[in-house]
Amino acid sequence: MEEPLFLELADNEWEPQGIDHDRQIARAIVFDERQQLYFARISRDDAFGRATLIETSGGGVEPGESLEEAIHRELLEELGVQVEIVCALGLVSDYYNLIRRHNLNHYFLCRVLSFGASHRTPEEVRDFHLSTLRLDYAHAVQEYRRCASTKLGRLLAQRELPVLQHAQRILEQMAENDI
Repeated sequence: MEEPLFLELADNEWEPQGIDHDRQIARAIVFDERQQLYFARISRDDAFGRATLIETSGGGVEPGESLEEAIHRELLEELGVQVEIVCALGLVSDYYNLIRRHNLNHYFLCRVLSFGASHRTPEEVRDFHLSTLRLDYAHAVQEYRRCASTKLGRLLAQRELPVLQHAQRILEQMAENDI
């Protein structure tokens, strides 16, 4: 199995204003038995600009919550899926200069066990028009590249494409070993 990733990325889209907080985030590359991948589709119009983007599902880790508990909660909320955590993919440290935040993104590779109704928060529905996007690997890469025409889209692609590529290598190894 591949070694976990560790990436430290800069925000070259907005001027640095000093970071005033860190955010622990649990995120997942989610796949099903047909190797289809599940993402969040986000449409936003806020300080980051107007854009429709692709992003892995996940979110902030709540006080007293483990990373594993957070990813199970977030995937149920956003995608309506129960999952098995296959492995930790790694950590991506990145910044959002515009909101003065340092993100510590803990990524997992998760297999769908069952589908149900999502439990999106009112903010996710109202502010981000969050929906589910199902793509194969090639179309997911293509979608990240398409969305990289905006500043936030470039930050997301910078963070998530290396993780997606890493996950794809693991999925290919699993398929070869029939796991």
